[in-house]
Amino acid sequence: MPPKRKAVFDPKAFLAKVGEGRRVAKHRKGEIVFSQGEAAEAVFYIQQGKVKLTVVSPQGKEAVVAILSTGDFFGEGCLAGQRRRIMTAATMSEASVVHIKKAAITRVLHDEPAFSEMFIAHLLSRTIRVEADLVDQLFNSSEKRLARLLLLLANFGKDTKPEPMIAKISQETLAEMIGTTRSRVSFFMNKFRKLGLIEYNGGIKVNTSLLNLVLHDQPHIKG
Repeated sequence: MPPKRKAVFDPKAFLAKVGEGRRVAKHRKGEIVFSQGEAAEAVFYIQQGKVKLTVVSPQGKEAVVAILSTGDFFGEGCLAGQRRRIMTAATMSEASVVHIKKAAITRVLHDEPAFSEMFIAHLLSRTIRVEADLVDQLFNSSEKRLARLLLLLANFGKDTKPEPMIAKISQETLAEMIGTTRSRVSFFMNKFRKLGLIEYNGGIKVNTSLLNLVLHDQPHIKG
């Protein structure tokens, strides 16, 4: 008898099921997934929902590092030798998060090229995002930084379908993430609303027209 052909590995199916070294946890809004200072022993994948990453300085000042959504990994620092979490991860909405033990994800990265490709694509995307954030801070006005952040929170530019209604987020948090004051954020939010770029009544709805503000007159970096 001819040997059985190995089944094609599906990374999304792997991440959707409970198995050795991995489990799926349902989190309520505002729950802590892991805390700064905890042992780093797993990588996490967001099946659904949004997760906020924050860091607290020795002086007690908190800063928002990133807001992640469906399809994002986080906590991958443990794969590079990080023994303790350098930030806190908390849900911003009801969320379904896959917890993958370090040994389990190391094994699948080694054995399954399809998963490795998916994970490397995530890491490259994260690197590009960090570089874009730096350019944003260096060259763009706080108004454009806010517009770009709102578009990112609504998943514009991702492979997945945009989600115009974004999770409730305070103006203080938006101000922290773009490096400005709450009063400036309030001013720009009101301006965006009057121009029809966003709508908000409790939640925030991001309209496609906001893209024009970000795409127009972008900085050009010469090599």
